Amino acid sequence: MRSRWQRCALLMLVPTVIAAGCAKRPQLSAVAAPAPTGAAVTQAPPAPPAPPPAPAPVTPPAPAVATPAPPTPVPPPAPALPPPAQFREVATLKSIHFDFDKSDIRPDAARILDTNIDWMKSNPQAAVLIEGHCDERGTNEYNIALGDRRARATMNYLAARGVSAARMTVISYGEERAVCTLRNEDCWAKNRRAQFLAKMP
Repeated sequence: MRSRWQRCALLMLVPTVIAAGCAKRPQLSAVAAPAPTGAAVTQAPPAPPAPPPAPAPVTPPAPAVATPAPPTPVPPPAPALPPPAQFREVATLKSIHFDFDKSDIRPDAARILDTNIDWMKSNPQAAVLIEGHCDERGTNEYNIALGDRRARATMNYLAARGVSAARMTVISYGEERAVCTLRNEDCWAKNRRAQFLAKMP
């Protein structure tokens, strides 16, 4: 009887043990991992801010290039005047005279020049040669320079009154071509002169 009771008790105990063993088995459940705390997580340092964009290169403006001025037209050269040997005396053209060591146009000389201008304007194609002369006093070099001043003063007077300077030329002979050789004031006065020659075309 006892063993039979023991067997029954044992049979009753087996399901209990099995049930108890099943109850103790841990249940597996999907548990989300806790969010890491700030102390336990090493965060990557923040990315440095992007550098500002480089400014676009500034190209300096090209320097202004000055437009060259057009070349000044060069007037054609004046036709060459004939050499003195080709000029001839013209009776209408009278000589004028100067004071000692002077090249100023005297009033009496101005009246003669005005008469000569009438002829020159009536003969516009004629080339005119003005010779400057001196008396014998003074050095040859000085008299050449003085004769040149007398001839140029005469030409300037004529040009100021409408005679083209392009048709006039001057030459100085100094004391070399005296018209009077006496050594006195009357003779010297005759030699201090501007004399005219012309060449007709």
